Formats: sequence, C-alpha cells, structure tokens
Amino acid sequence: MDVSQILSAIDAEISRLQQARQAVAALDGASPIPPRRRGRPKANAAAATADTTPRKRKRNLSPEGRKRIQEAMKRRWAERNKEKGADSK
Repeated sequence: MDVSQILSAIDAEISRLQQARQAVAALDGASPIPPRRRGRPKANAAAATADTTPRKRKRNLSPEGRKRIQEAMKRRWAERNKEKGADSK
C-alpha cells in the first residue's frame, strides 16, 4: 500500500467518526420521549399549558343591567322583610 492510500483511508475513517460523534452529541440532552414523573406536576408546567389556551374576556355589566339587578334585589329584600314582619307579630 502506498502512503497516500493509507492517509486517504485514515481521513475517511476520521470523517466517519466525526459524523458518528455529531449524531451522538445531538442525542445527548434531547431524548425523544421525556421521562414521566410521579406526583403532582410543578406549577410552571401548569402555567405553560394555561398559556396555550386563549383567555376569556371579562364580562362587564352595563349601567342599565346593574340597575335592573339592584331593583330586583330591593324587591326581594322588601318581600323578605314583609314576611318577617308578619311572622314576628
């Protein structure tokens, strides 16, 4: 064998080993399936899933709606107080 053939064979082996090393390094910290943990999930995991869902809009009452509820409650309490007054006599 010629020296140049030996060097080219060594270079080919080195490049094959470098490709294998890169493939192993890519798998080092990123396993395809994360290990399952026992128990309650951590708070930051719950927050991460909550951020993906759209937030509901806050519902506001109009002044007219508030007034209707106020008047209905006043009628309710007036009836209740009227019943209490009749029962206590």
